[in-house]
Amino acid sequence: MADGSDTTLTAEQTVPTQAPNGLVSGIKSFAAGHGGAKAVIEYVGKRGARIVLVGEDGAWADQFADGTDVARLACAKAGVAVENTWERELMDQMRPSNDLWRSMARRTMAR
Repeated sequence: MADGSDTTLTAEQTVPTQAPNGLVSGIKSFAAGHGGAKAVIEYVGKRGARIVLVGEDGAWADQFADGTDVARLACAKAGVAVENTWERELMDQMRPSNDLWRSMARRTMAR
């Protein structure tokens, strides 16, 4: 018997064939309103996946999907490129709003 064979579980992996229309249209809408966009997909446990969209103008937003596979499919259908990691150039492109800076300052001051 091979090491670990009695505890190894295999699950059938299914590839999603469709993404929720609302998710795809939200991604398309963001990209259209900001001169194009790139996405970074982050796994967030049982909740699924967070899609962080960064517009060409520096604006950013996020969407949530049921899983990383659904998130990748939604981005593909919306025509938005998915970055594998947070590259320096992508982070430099992001421009947080003044409201975000204020909310981060309040959280720091409250500690």
